[in-house]
Amino acid sequence: MIDRKWIGHELPPSSLALERGRLRCFAQSIGETDPLYTDVSAARAAGYTDLPAPPTFLFGVELESGTTDELLKLLTIPLSKVLHGEQGFTYHRAACAGDTITVRSRVVDIYDKKGGALEFVVKNSEARNQGDELVAEMRTVLVCRH
Repeated sequence: MIDRKWIGHELPPSSLALERGRLRCFAQSIGETDPLYTDVSAARAAGYTDLPAPPTFLFGVELESGTTDELLKLLTIPLSKVLHGEQGFTYHRAACAGDTITVRSRVVDIYDKKGGALEFVVKNSEARNQGDELVAEMRTVLVCRH
């Protein structure tokens, strides 16, 4: 069983500088065809300062930094037992190429179902830009199957 003492635990912040090439590559990899995500002129014509990050891009900031891996180690959850249960986003402003995004997260709940056969870890996160402006709030639910 995952120890409930981790509820309230704050993860170390993760930061990522958003680069045009990387945003274009991500947009193409998810099949995004809107030129807003690949053409700087189209993005600026739409009112963005540069290429905007595609909607789910921010989810990867913590993954890339290794913070999620560290959380799994802390909770003693083997990666082979983890399922991605849920992901939700509330956007407050665009994140664009040239921005540096910092994500801060906290474990907000741990619970089980099916007599402990499935355990759930709920993590809330805030993504802020270099001006400390709130860009997005994210909610992640990880499932540990036993």
